[in-house]
Amino acid sequence: MRRERTLELIDTQAGGDVSRVVTAGIEPIPGGDALEKARFLEREGDGLRRLLLSEPYGDPAMSVDLIVAPGDPEAQAGYIIMEAMGYPLYSGSNTICVATALLEGGMVQMVDGLQDLVLESPAGPARITAQNVEGRVESITTQGAPAYVAERGLSVEVPDHGRVSFDLVWSGGYYAMIRAAEHGFELTPEEQIALTAFGDAFVRAARPGLRQEHPTLGDVGPLPFVHFMGRVRTLENGKVESRSATYVHPGVLCRSPTGTGTSARLALLAGDGELAPGDTLETISPRGNRFVGTVKGEARVGDFAAWHSTITGTARVLARSRITVDLDDPLVDASDLERLLTP
Repeated sequence: MRRERTLELIDTQAGGDVSRVVTAGIEPIPGGDALEKARFLEREGDGLRRLLLSEPYGDPAMSVDLIVAPGDPEAQAGYIIMEAMGYPLYSGSNTICVATALLEGGMVQMVDGLQDLVLESPAGPARITAQNVEGRVESITTQGAPAYVAERGLSVEVPDHGRVSFDLVWSGGYYAMIRAAEHGFELTPEEQIALTAFGDAFVRAARPGLRQEHPTLGDVGPLPFVHFMGRVRTLENGKVESRSATYVHPGVLCRSPTGTGTSARLALLAGDGELAPGDTLETISPRGNRFVGTVKGEARVGDFAAWHSTITGTARVLARSRITVDLDDPLVDASDLERLLTP
């Protein structure tokens, strides 16, 4: 008999970054909350991530989000984020996509106008405000865990690029924050290949010796992200914007400016006194896609001064599909899939 399984998906995009939301077809994941479930998958069920981010089923530039039961009674749903680099604990663009999929897919009842909900990410609660108009989600504003500057004034020698200075910021994952102009980048569409190559060389050089510990989440793995910071511009209307680009190791330059990259930038600017609570920064990716970040207020994470912020963006539903996974297909690694996928 053929061993076939079925997964139900809602494909979405926010700022051009595609998130494939898995809504059905997975057995309950062991663990009391989204963090424990994510670590179980990383340890014993990584075949799902590899299946949906690899040919012929997917592409490594995408993300996968698995809807799970939350441990927090306040949350309407939990979700686990899977990317080429592994299991990020939080992501702004993925959260925007998950919230939109839950509302437009009918898993959370939608209310026209402003609607508040709570989702449980592996990093903790994401507090969401959705703007809904006639059954469609027009925008999502999400607030995850506070961001903090872990180390300033770091540098590393990168082959073919010389010494590169950077700051290390946590905003759901550790980010190396690099000033793009110091390396000749204006963060234009034509630079995407060069930015990806630079990011790859930088991460390989910078990872040894960089901290992997978070004060409350423990070991979060080696450096996964680089955020290239463009010049900050104040427009005539008083709005502040900056071109930016986020590299995800290995080999992915995000189409969006990314929510966590924007939050990391806000933490740096607020820590330097350049932004205050209530101030906004609109980040613009090399492809011209935009998110708006808003500084909300001060916080603490362990011994670190930190900043709460929100990210606002829009997701669109691309497809609603049901895919067949043939466990006897030689292109499918069935070793840890058979027990995860619902018979």
